[in-house]
Amino acid sequence: MNSLGASYVNDASGSVPRQVSTPEPQDSFLISPDDRILITGAAGFIGSRVVANLLDRGFRNLVCFARPSSELARIDAIVEGRPLGARIEVLKGNLLSREDCEAACKDVALIFHLAAGIGEKSFPDAFLNSVVTTRNVLDASLRCARLRRFVLVSSFAVYSNCQKPQGRLLDESCPIEEHPEIRGEAYCFAKIKQEQIVTEYGKSFGIPYVLVRPGSVYGLGKTEITGRVGIGTFGSYLHLGGSNTIPFTYVDNCAEAIVLAGLVKGVDGEAFNVVDDDLPSSHQFLRQYKKNAKHFKSIYVPHLISYAFCYLWERYSRWSEGQLPPVFNRKRWHAEWKKTRYSNEKLKARLGWTPKVPTAEGLRRYFEACRRDGRYA
Repeated sequence: MNSLGASYVNDASGSVPRQVSTPEPQDSFLISPDDRILITGAAGFIGSRVVANLLDRGFRNLVCFARPSSELARIDAIVEGRPLGARIEVLKGNLLSREDCEAACKDVALIFHLAAGIGEKSFPDAFLNSVVTTRNVLDASLRCARLRRFVLVSSFAVYSNCQKPQGRLLDESCPIEEHPEIRGEAYCFAKIKQEQIVTEYGKSFGIPYVLVRPGSVYGLGKTEITGRVGIGTFGSYLHLGGSNTIPFTYVDNCAEAIVLAGLVKGVDGEAFNVVDDDLPSSHQFLRQYKKNAKHFKSIYVPHLISYAFCYLWERYSRWSEGQLPPVFNRKRWHAEWKKTRYSNEKLKARLGWTPKVPTAEGLRRYFEACRRDGRYA
């Protein structure tokens, strides 16, 4: 398996102390503590927290898959501080390689698929690094007779949010974007195609799956301001969110939801939105950011003006036959800047999830990290 850059297992004792949460009764879970669990994207911002959460719950047979170019500092810290008896196997490879996927999926009972193309500007790159890789993992999982569930970590980006009046609730019953290519966002396109292929494999091959759709994930290690608040462009920061609620979820709370989506029985085929309680508005967040992290000048753009701007930009992009990319358009406006409320009721009711880090504490930690980072976008 030539593309595997490194593979190691560390079972030695002498771990440093770690805070371990009280584990739930194991009979309420789909798998046992010794069952093999695969986490793709394990070295990432969210993936590393998923690994730590599983260890805290007493699961001790983990396969952490990462790209050859990934920085492994987060995983290395987890390996050094792992509980006694825990087996953590770190595989560096490429999910475009079917051989690497088969090696990673061997004997696994549960797959958390977080790996995805991040930052790709082109639709072909996003499709290749998110959709094709997902298909390869699904194909490899078909050869694994022990698989009990496939958890895909998707995103709020899949929702269209067009067919609702202002201020209406966005929950798991809301429609998915039917034409993501029109929205001009490769990430949105890739996430929708990811969900489609997972759903198709579930119907065609009986793969049990759960879809997890986090909102705006924030925390230590990710200090940029979400685009739902505004964007830095034209030499200024344009505040577009206004009084909109921002669907924040602190990274540790998000990881908790992802893990429960893999462990709790009786939720196959379901989708879960992940947002915290006591969410701030865009105005409130930006005011706190300037006070507690870094002060900078911003220009508030009222919703009517931002909508008109997106409409005109979209029309000119169409008239110029794409010479001006449609980075601003009405579909994006509806998805990111339209006044919307959010719900986590299904997540709480079906998975027993609660946000263990309150929003006030999460923002305090985030602002502290932003002060150290010294930038806002």
